[in-house]
Amino acid sequence: MDSIIARGLSFNACHGVLEGEKTTPQLFQVDLELFLDLQAAGQQDDLNLTVDYEQVYKLVQNVVEGPSCSLIEALAEKIAQALLKRFPLLAVEVIVYKPEAPVEGEFQYFAVKIRRKA
Repeated sequence: MDSIIARGLSFNACHGVLEGEKTTPQLFQVDLELFLDLQAAGQQDDLNLTVDYEQVYKLVQNVVEGPSCSLIEALAEKIAQALLKRFPLLAVEVIVYKPEAPVEGEFQYFAVKIRRKA
C-alpha cells in the first residue's frame, strides 16, 4: 500500500495528567504515515489526487494545540480520527512523542503509536 510519511511535526501544547501539564506548554512531536492509493497522483502529477501536506500539518496543529487531553493516547486518537474524517485515507498511523514527560530518570521520550483504518 502507498503512503505519505510526515516526521517530526513539533508543537507546544498542554497535555498531561498533572495539573502543571495542563497549564504550562511543553513540546509534543508527531509522526504520521497516511495510507492511500497514490498511483493516479503519480501518473498525472496532480495535487488534487493526493493529500496536501500543508493541510495535514494545519489539521494536526489544530488538534495538538487545541483542548487538553490527559493522555497522549487520547491525543493520538483525536489526530487519527480527524485525519480519517478530513482526507480520503485508507488508514493512518500516528505516533505522539512526549519528550518532557514528568518521569524521573534519563530518557529520550515516551510515545504512543496507533494505527486506525477508515
